[in-house]
Formats: sequence, structure tokens, C-alpha cells
Amino acid sequence: MVNWVEAQKPILHGLIKLAGLRQRTVELDPGTTMNFWVPKKSRKQKPAVVLVHGFAAEGLVTWQFQIGALTKKYAVYVPDLLFFGDSKTGSADRSPGFQAECLARALGVLGVERCTVVGFSYGGMVAFKLLEARPEMVTAMVVSGSVVAMTDSIGEEALERLGFKSSAELLMPETVKGCKALLSVATHRKLWFPDRLHKDFIKAMINNRKERAELLEGLVVCNKDATIPTNLPQVSSSSSSHEFLLFSSCSSFLSQMT
Repeated sequence: MVNWVEAQKPILHGLIKLAGLRQRTVELDPGTTMNFWVPKKSRKQKPAVVLVHGFAAEGLVTWQFQIGALTKKYAVYVPDLLFFGDSKTGSADRSPGFQAECLARALGVLGVERCTVVGFSYGGMVAFKLLEARPEMVTAMVVSGSVVAMTDSIGEEALERLGFKSSAELLMPETVKGCKALLSVATHRKLWFPDRLHKDFIKAMINNRKERAELLEGLVVCNKDATIPTNLPQVSSSSSSHEFLLFSSCSSFLSQMT
């Protein structure tokens, strides 16, 4: 039986290629590779923008509606974080800091020295870690639907509010009902799809379950161990060497970036 979500990928890939991007795999170490969509040609005359996806789907699916608008003014890079898409690692490290380290190394291989980083949800936490570790690389940052760190209290409060017992139950659904709940949280507008598409989405997007469950475990830190990075700049400070913006929705981001 045809998986309609999976079947749309060739069409999506074709549209993204028309927008000026191509797919590239970056090998960091034996067993560690990251999949990217990058500009087809050298875009050094354009400022680089890196779009970091959340936990609900891989990079291209998350950012498909923003890429076309941004490529007019920016050199757009869309990574798949480890255990999303074709990105993988043999390392046992599941922390967002390790994701950020691999992202920074891969961007270096691609020739990106300075960039604006846009992070959604889980990608926002990876973006914070990237800024903390490589402040010289991040010229500006936009974060939507995220926090600096997922502490015990934040995680428990959010799950209680949403009606879930665990992050895995919310972020790695196994049923149509769970998938609808995930998409209602992950999207700005309410979207209706037939149950068949929700089933296909689970099969196509919610893979590497063991590794992703470990990513969620590595995400939560104790309240007493949580710290705010000291090198985070002032919010939207044009006089600073960085700009840091927090938005509640991607539409606000687009209004600023396009």
C-alpha cells in the first residue's frame, strides 16, 4: 500500500531544488553523518540562514513553506539533526550539546563561518547550545516555541497542561489520536487531514524510536543543574554583535526575515 506522506517526498524535493537547494551528506566521523539541503551554488554574497527543525519531523518537512521565501535574500541551509532523516551517529551521546557540536562541525565543512540560526522547538534548544559553544559562528538567532533548557519542572508542567504522561508519548505517537495531538502542538494553524494521512505520517516520520527516546532522556536536566549561558546577548539589540529574537510563531519570523 502506498504511503502518501512518503510518496510526496520526490515532489517536495523537486520543488526545493527549483528553489535553488540541493541535497548533500556531510561525514563527520566514521559512523556519523548529517544530511543537509544546501545552496546549489556558492552564496557567499548572501548571508547564511540555518533552519533547525523540531522533534515532529525532519528538516525539509518542517521548513518547506519558508524555504522558497528565504532563498531570495539568504543562503539557506536545512540540516537533519541526528536520527532524523538520513542523519545518524554511532556515538552514545544524546545531548543537545552533541547535536550542536555536530551541526557546527558540519557547517564548517560546508564553508559556513557565520550564520543566522533559526530553531523551532527541539531545534531551538540545539540552537541555544550552538550559540553557547560557538558564539563567533552565530550572528543572530531566532527561536520559536522553545526554551533555553528543558528542566524537570518545565517538562512536567508542559506535559500536564497538554495531557500527556511523558515526552515520548507526545513526540513519538503510535496512534492517529496521538499524531493529531502532536501536529496540533507543532503547527501554528489547525490543519485537517484524513486518518490515513496521519497513519502514513507516523510510518514515514516517526522512526529511530529507540534513539529518539534516548534524545528525549538526554534533553531533560535537573532544576538545580540548569544554567543560563552567560554569553547570550540582549534580545534584539542592534548594538550587540549578535541579535537574539524570540517569537511565538514562524509567521512572526517570516515578517522580520523576508
